[in-house]
Amino acid sequence: MTYLQGIVALAARILLSQIFILSGVNHLLNWGGTIQYMTGKGMAMESVLGRSGVAFVHVMLAGAVTFLLLGGLSVLLGIRARGGAVLLIAFLIPVTWIFHDFWNCDTDPERMLQTINFMKNTGLGGGLLMVLAFGSGSLGLSGFLPRRRTSSPVAQ
Repeated sequence: MTYLQGIVALAARILLSQIFILSGVNHLLNWGGTIQYMTGKGMAMESVLGRSGVAFVHVMLAGAVTFLLLGGLSVLLGIRARGGAVLLIAFLIPVTWIFHDFWNCDTDPERMLQTINFMKNTGLGGGLLMVLAFGSGSLGLSGFLPRRRTSSPVAQ
């Protein structure tokens, strides 16, 4: 890989990861508002879980914040970037279907907004698939981690 490719991969990781990291921080700082939004989208599943649905939403948000921050930092820093990409893809799939369901919108402005957000998320997913396929590039911090030894079979 050329040095220029390493720089481009680093720039791509920075641009790709920023939305996930900032979103994770925002969810932490606005926990109550995020819980209200999730509950409004039916995430509490009160018809199934009853009162424990509120606790379920908190657990789901804690998981989402964990995936956002760990995945985002992993991709940004290039440390186990493929694993970070998997976390973020696992986050994006349900979030995109549940929160950006443009097919259920009643008004044109809302439908357009949710269509744009849906397409944004699928584009982010495409970028994450590229990280999954090709890794972090030559300028990731994973190069500083100790490598696993592969033992060769003992000759008999």
